[in-house]
Amino acid sequence: VQLQASGGGLVQAGGSLRLSCAASGSIFSISFMGWYRQPPGKQRELVVSITSVGSTTYVDSVKGRFTISRDNAKNAVYLQMDSLKPEDTAVYYCKADLRTTRWQRRDDYWGQGTLVTVSS
Repeated sequence: VQLQASGGGLVQAGGSLRLSCAASGSIFSISFMGWYRQPPGKQRELVVSITSVGSTTYVDSVKGRFTISRDNAKNAVYLQMDSLKPEDTAVYYCKADLRTTRWQRRDDYWGQGTLVTVSS
């Protein structure tokens, strides 16, 4: 199983970016999908998550600015980031909590990070 993330880049404050992450390989089901970020010199933190039925949880600092969505048919998750601020600068990682077969327990899989840089 692989998670491929894309969409990072350099943007000015107030701008927008859209991150994408698609899971591929032998996948039976995906429950949780989420986006984490790790600012320079800081620990990785959960930004937003979405369950298989669409329930979402956002960290307070991005509420009203970021929107997560999910395409279950494509095993993909997206993050629309609007009104970006310099403090949003970080490497963003996607994660999926999934089963590869009906009988396997759920495991976490991570995508490679994608760098988001917001200039002031």
